[in-house]
Amino acid sequence: MTSDPPPPLQSLATPSRDDAPVPQTPSSLRASNPLSSKVTSLLSTSYADSDFRDALSLLDERGVHNTPETRRQLRLDLQRELIDSNGEIITEFGKVAEQLRRIGNSIEKLNASYSDMKSQVTAAHTATSGVLDEASSLMTQRRQVETKQHLLKAFTQHFVLSEDEVAALTLTSEPVDDRFFTVLAKAKKISKDCELLLGFESQTLGLEVMEQTSKNLNLAFQKLYRWIQREFKNLNLENPQIGSPIRHALRVLAERPSLFQNCLDFFAEAREHTLSESFYTALTGNSAPGGEDPSVKPIELAAHDPLRYVGDMLAWTHSAAVGEREALEVLFVSEGDEIAKGIQAGRENEIWRLVADEADVAADFNAVTALNELVDRDMSGAARLLRQRVEQVVQTNEETILAYKLANLLNFYRATFAKLLSSDSVLVGVLNSLESEALRQFRALMRDHIAALQADFQHAPADFGVPEFLADALEQLTAIMKTYETSLTSSTDREADFQPILAEAFDPFMDGCEHLGRNMESPVSPIFLANCIGAARDALSPFDFTRGKIKELDKRLEAESRRLVESQYAFFRTESGLENLMDALHPLTQKKEDIRKIRSLGPVQASQLGEASQTLDDFLPSALMDAMENLKHLHDSKLARDITEEAAETFCADFEHAEEMLILADELAEDEGDGEDLQNLRSLFPRTTGEIRVLLS
Repeated sequence: MTSDPPPPLQSLATPSRDDAPVPQTPSSLRASNPLSSKVTSLLSTSYADSDFRDALSLLDERGVHNTPETRRQLRLDLQRELIDSNGEIITEFGKVAEQLRRIGNSIEKLNASYSDMKSQVTAAHTATSGVLDEASSLMTQRRQVETKQHLLKAFTQHFVLSEDEVAALTLTSEPVDDRFFTVLAKAKKISKDCELLLGFESQTLGLEVMEQTSKNLNLAFQKLYRWIQREFKNLNLENPQIGSPIRHALRVLAERPSLFQNCLDFFAEAREHTLSESFYTALTGNSAPGGEDPSVKPIELAAHDPLRYVGDMLAWTHSAAVGEREALEVLFVSEGDEIAKGIQAGRENEIWRLVADEADVAADFNAVTALNELVDRDMSGAARLLRQRVEQVVQTNEETILAYKLANLLNFYRATFAKLLSSDSVLVGVLNSLESEALRQFRALMRDHIAALQADFQHAPADFGVPEFLADALEQLTAIMKTYETSLTSSTDREADFQPILAEAFDPFMDGCEHLGRNMESPVSPIFLANCIGAARDALSPFDFTRGKIKELDKRLEAESRRLVESQYAFFRTESGLENLMDALHPLTQKKEDIRKIRSLGPVQASQLGEASQTLDDFLPSALMDAMENLKHLHDSKLARDITEEAAETFCADFEHAEEMLILADELAEDEGDGEDLQNLRSLFPRTTGEIRVLLS
């Protein structure tokens, strides 16, 4: 829709420039207000307003043209359309009301039909209620009868053994086969389920069933026990591979711990006897009855070599224990959990055993422990024979190193058997006592050897080197340490475990050297002791388990080196002719009172100072060589050089102090004006500290 263009604002509100201004009166202002209001209203209208835009769009859609006639009829047209729309809505609502009336009529008809049907159902229910109650009662009685029949049948099948089953379970003429174990499992289940019957008010049935079942179970376990005993008698004990039937039988018999233990005791006794005979045959080549076995090379053929002889016996014992453990491992490891459960169940059932030994019952069954205990019992006879033979070897041995090697060999096998079986086994106990016996023999032989060397402890070598008894002891100790190095002692305990050996095989010889050194004069005594300590340190240093003893030797060597440093220092002071001068000047300081005292000291007088200077000049050219000559018997040349250098450095420090004091005395005399009357001390003693250091370096 388009609109007529508004009249120009200039012509409506603003006079032209050509017209003369006309004064406005109040009446003229009132005449122009409506037009101004209209203009103002048009100018203030916002064409960005959404309602205004929607109104314009609606007019465009209706195809309204912007004409004066249209603008006059627009309001009337809109009101007429609104009235027509309201009329149409009222007509539609009339139709809806008519439909609602029809629905109401239908609902009233349905309610009437429902009431009629309800009255008919109530009448029918009243007529049939008696018949239904009687039928329900009959059906309930029928279900109760069927339930009782099922219960009786289930009870008979579950709690009662047939005659054939009882015969298979108790009669010794019947074999111990899968059927026996099946019936036995059923009987055990019946016995356990009888506990439920005892929970009812009437316990007679449960007691009768449990009594009969317990009787059958006891007869079954006795039958199983006797069968296992017979099987053990026929078992090839030289190759004790326990078959599946015996393993199954033992697993079941574990529910009777006393019978199970009796079977194991019987088996252990048989194996102990067999292994003892086998060990005797391996030792002598003869079987127990006295017949010779040509296929066996007797271990006793190596009896002339004690170490090999004992090693062969221990190796055979270890091989037999390993073979025994592997043979029995099938039973105790693969069936260990089942055996443990059976033993635990049996202990819970044997009430008298609980009362008699609560601690034993409380202990849990461990398959590995039981296996180790059985193998240990099997090997106990061979262990006794081994102990007799090894004790004889240890007690007749007279060699110190061999005694220790035997102890180390026994220690090796003791640790091996402790890992294979346990630290509480009989074999480990036997080897532990044999090891202790070998160490006692070692200590006894070592003490006898030391007692035989007491005369040698009184004489030192002419060259003040390592005495022969110490060299032999270190050689022997080296062999012992090499043997110990290959042992199985854990690294954390190696040093502590080796201390007793050092106390027996090392400390007495070092004490003998200390005794010899105390009877010598310096510097021979520290030279001799330093040589002994150095040799000992060289022997111990390759091994990591002697670090504590090496540290102790280092401290002792340091003390002897300090003694040699003092000896060399005394040599420099005495042979240089400066001992008196240094002693006199040493306590003085740079204070003027001390400096004034210098010229009054005896060693600083001209005659004595000049003589000391001459003696020093004569000494210095060969001083270092003469000092090294004093340590010519010290085997460690580097140590000798270090000692001499340290002593020379101390001597140079004292000389520097003496030189400084003499210089200060001359300077003080010049400052006080006495320089012309007093003789210059440096002219009498011209040597400098730098020269001394060069000559002694």
